[in-house]
Amino acid sequence: MDWVPIVFLTFKVLVFGTGMFFAIKWHYDKGKKKKEAEKNG
Repeated sequence: MDWVPIVFLTFKVLVFGTGMFFAIKWHYDKGKKKKEAEKNG
């Protein structure tokens, strides 16, 4: 039963890592669109 915490911890890290990646990407893309809109008028 020692493998259970390892599996859950790995899964948790993967989920949080993916979530953080998409959150950062979403904010970055949003900022990029806003700058482009300001530049274009």
